[in-house]
This record gives sequence, structure tokens and C-alpha cells, in this order.
Amino acid sequence: MPKDVHPQIQTLLDTMAALNLPAIQTLSVDQARNMFEGFADKRRESYPSPHVHEVNDTKTGSSHGKIPVRIYRPTSNRAAPAIVYFHGGGHVIGSLNSYDTVARTLAKTCQVTVVSVDYRMAPEHIFPAAPNDCFTATRWVVENAKTLCIDPTKIIVCGDSAGGNLATVVALMARDAGLAIAAQILVYPVIDYRGGTISFERYAKGYGGLESETVRWFMEHYLPEPKMRDDWRACPRVANLAGLPPTLILTAECDVLCDEGAAYGKQLSAAGVAVEHINYKGMIHGFFNYLGLASDAENAHKAVAAFLNLHT
Repeated sequence: MPKDVHPQIQTLLDTMAALNLPAIQTLSVDQARNMFEGFADKRRESYPSPHVHEVNDTKTGSSHGKIPVRIYRPTSNRAAPAIVYFHGGGHVIGSLNSYDTVARTLAKTCQVTVVSVDYRMAPEHIFPAAPNDCFTATRWVVENAKTLCIDPTKIIVCGDSAGGNLATVVALMARDAGLAIAAQILVYPVIDYRGGTISFERYAKGYGGLESETVRWFMEHYLPEPKMRDDWRACPRVANLAGLPPTLILTAECDVLCDEGAAYGKQLSAAGVAVEHINYKGMIHGFFNYLGLASDAENAHKAVAAFLNLHT
């Protein structure tokens, strides 16, 4: 029986155990994707997605890779701040559809336009396809802010898990390219797929869908060559972090990724970056998506809104 989890999370874990779902790392890629999408579909049946003013599926321009994006506008505000969002899923699973509720909730709670990016995933497209797509999409947002009715001084990168990895890597790439990013929001980010932290071992099994072996399964698909795992675009803790924008890091106590998220926050602070770190006691990996199931999911979205009110 898992220790230290919040009662709401224990109820969720009991429900998942009753379903007898297989571990992701025991499945083929297609099976893992189908299971993840099916779970997201079931969630939407019990927790309807929030209504927003407008949702538009489009692509970045021909000079920006024609990357599919979904744009959420909470109001008719013609010069709103924007979150460029990168979904989680180990760079292998997840989609615009499975993260539709998260994107809508962020748009409504934070009163910002959300641009959710459908980046290429492994194993069909291994590293560095994902960070390249995410940076290209962000550059498209920055360079077309006026046309997109976005305030060019208030563009934020954000993502959860693998998407948190992509968000901070995009912030680094934007810094080096001279693109203005107002803030970065990292929700239990993957910082180093190789693990090695206390939480990576302590919460290795029995705390939801992300186990230590799941992380390794993702790594083998996304970073099949060991030398890739030392590249700062895959492992941002080895990068020069100076000059990054104000950062919010959200972690879950009972998560294999908890310690590396906290450590990355300390690295950023040491590099002179303004950092706010909130660790949610008793929460597990993925709780940011558990709207309607865990009260801290709503609290985390509100924390993002409060952070943006201070920094945009």
C-alpha cells in the first residue's frame, strides 16, 4: 500500500488498481498511446471540459514547420498574454486531445490565450525533433503575436512532465536566439531521464502510472543513443541557466520526478533566476490533470494564475 499519499489520491489509486491496468512499460507504443487516450476520454465523461470563448485548430506557417497547434481564447480580449503549452507523456504518448481539459482550464483560470503544441514524438521522431518543433512553434507565436492577438511582451512557456522538460529547453533556446519569453512554468518536469535521485527510487512503483521503469521506457524510445542523454536539450541541468525568465516549478511529493524538479529550482536560483517552487504534499505524478478528482489540481492551476499575475 503506498505511503504518504493524500486520501483523494488513495481513492484514485484504488480505482486504478481495480481496473487492473497494465504498466506502460509492458505495452507497445501504440497500446500505450491508446490506453492513455482512452483514460483521457473517460475522464472527460466525468469531468466536462470548461467552456472557453474560442478554440481553433490550425498550424504554424510554412516558414515555421506547419506544426499543428490548438489555440484557446478565454475571452475576446485582443491583446491577451499567452501560454505556449507542451503536453506530457514521456515524449512518446499524449496529444492535444488528451490535454484539452488542462489547456481549457489554464485558459479560463489564468485568463490567457493558450497555444497547445502538437510536437512530433518518439519513437517515430527521436530527439531532437520535439524540442525543435516546440521552439519553432514558440518562435511562430512570438513573431506573429500581433496577428494572433497576443501581447508580445507576455508570452509564457509551460508544460508538464516531458512537456516541462520541453518548456525549459525552449526557454533556453529562446534566450540564445534573443526571443522574449516572460516566464516559464514547469509542472513536475523531467530534468534528467536517468534518474538517480532519492524520489526516483522511493516512489519507483505503486504511485500511479509513472514508475521508474516507465521513465526508462520513455528514455529508450526518445533518447535511444546514450550520448543524447548528455545533451542540454534533453538534460537541461547541464546547461548554462543564467538569463532565464522568472520560473514557477510545481512538484508532487510522491513522484519519481519530485527531487529533480526541486534540484533544478535550486540550480536556477543559483544562476540568478527568480524561482518559486511549490511542492504538493501527498500528490502523485499527473495530478495537474486530475481536475475534479484532487483539490490540489485546481489549486495548482490557481497557483499558475497567481504567478502570472505577478510576472506578466
